[in-house]
Amino acid sequence: MKTIVAADKNWGIGKDNKLLVSIPADMKFFRQETIGKVVVMGRKTLESFPGGMPLSGRTNIVLTRNMDYRAKGAQIVHSREELLKELERYPSEDIYVIGGDSVYKMMLPLCDTAYVTKIDFAYEADSYFPDLDRMEGWEIAASSEEQTYFDLEYSFVRYERV
Repeated sequence: MKTIVAADKNWGIGKDNKLLVSIPADMKFFRQETIGKVVVMGRKTLESFPGGMPLSGRTNIVLTRNMDYRAKGAQIVHSREELLKELERYPSEDIYVIGGDSVYKMMLPLCDTAYVTKIDFAYEADSYFPDLDRMEGWEIAASSEEQTYFDLEYSFVRYERV
């Protein structure tokens, strides 16, 4: 299982249920990585998408405690146990955890790869990804050259569990 995220220099990932910044190359990378795959997310992440609609070309699995929650085109699960049971139906390498912060924290121990778009700027954030640089058991396996989007610097970093 993998996870994919864009995080600022403090590992901030969002504010008010929105991304901190939208970088076209990051969006393209996310699309290329996850197309045809299984994406796992929380309800608020789904609701942050345009029209609150699931991502096309992917199997969308949404975790929510709300037993009445429905989302056309998405599979809804209501507990970690139910989520893990549902994920058994898919090859582990085809599963991507895509947020938000509580889903990342819950599922990270089950992931072996993390694709992080590291943004060299500190935004005001209210949701965060675990700091893989300080977390035991993770190391950088690959990193792109630093890139820029207007005056924003970022790089694509692949972490792997050791």
